[in-house]
Amino acid sequence: MKPSFSILLHSQHQCGISFLIAFLGAFAGAHPANAQTVNGSWPTPTIDRWMYPFNSTPGTRPVISTFGSMPGAPEFDSRDGQFIVAYDTSSQVTAGLGASNYTITSARLTIEFANDLVIAYDPTPDGWQTFLAASDAEYQADSDAGQSIDLFGCGFRNGFTSATFLENSPYATPNNPLASGVRNAYAMSFNPAGAPIDVSNNPRERFEPRRFATGQITGLPAGSLIALHTPMYFDLNLTDSTIQEYLRSALNDGKLFFVVSSLTFVEQQGGNFPAFYAKENALVQFLLAKAAALQITVEIGPSCAPADINCDSLINGLDLAYVLSGWGSPGLGDINQDGFTDGVDLTTLLSGWLQ
Repeated sequence: MKPSFSILLHSQHQCGISFLIAFLGAFAGAHPANAQTVNGSWPTPTIDRWMYPFNSTPGTRPVISTFGSMPGAPEFDSRDGQFIVAYDTSSQVTAGLGASNYTITSARLTIEFANDLVIAYDPTPDGWQTFLAASDAEYQADSDAGQSIDLFGCGFRNGFTSATFLENSPYATPNNPLASGVRNAYAMSFNPAGAPIDVSNNPRERFEPRRFATGQITGLPAGSLIALHTPMYFDLNLTDSTIQEYLRSALNDGKLFFVVSSLTFVEQQGGNFPAFYAKENALVQFLLAKAAALQITVEIGPSCAPADINCDSLINGLDLAYVLSGWGSPGLGDINQDGFTDGVDLTTLLSGWLQ
């Protein structure tokens, strides 16, 4: 019996599709460049340092505090007591792959309070006007209790970098603590144009800094006093492209620095201000308290359009091979990840063809 024309046509069609899949698949290769997800966790920093001009024990102080200077005081930085933490990220996230190959999807820093019921919790930033002298024409009274605790990146001057700055590196070069804007490592953010800037004196320079995050405490009402051992977390604003790029560059270098800072009101040689456990603290050593901890989720690999399945910056026949070879099944060709490789995925691919 001879096969019918329709059966022959169907057979030839299937043969043609199979040939096309095999032909394109040979060029596509078996392993497209998919991103790898890494969940990094560092319970203890490599470096924690009280960056304060009169710190006589850099790198070994068991408790680190943050505070501002007296409003309007010209001698010191407005953000006077700063808390530097740094992590050797290369221990868990491979360094040196190129900054563009890291995409951070979550990042949280957690610190623990080392003083009890002396600081009012303020989860929202206060404007720079509240930190001016009361006699200043632009002064505004703080409308809520407490002052926020903020997270920034870390900038360097006088030849220091993230690779060379250590726990016991000098505060300033030359060492002149009685000046502002001289510290070798400082709270850093970005101006509206995206350029890095020192934010240590933002009230004096009259601008609102771009914070990486503002400290939050789960379940504690605003204005409440903060108890000993309370954890405060900072979830970084990863939608800000400048913060994302800062993290990418740091992961590529293998060392990530942050600065915890506050403008907590103080008096000369007095006042109540937040204090946090350092890794050198005996309670931390005996697991009775926690040092600053970092958790990061990062995707490592080129950032590709969804239909660019082999991640070669083109949507073409090589990507089509994955759609056709996986037709009707989940897999690499399932662009919208609904469990089936089908016409919806093919439409998505064709709409971006050769783009």
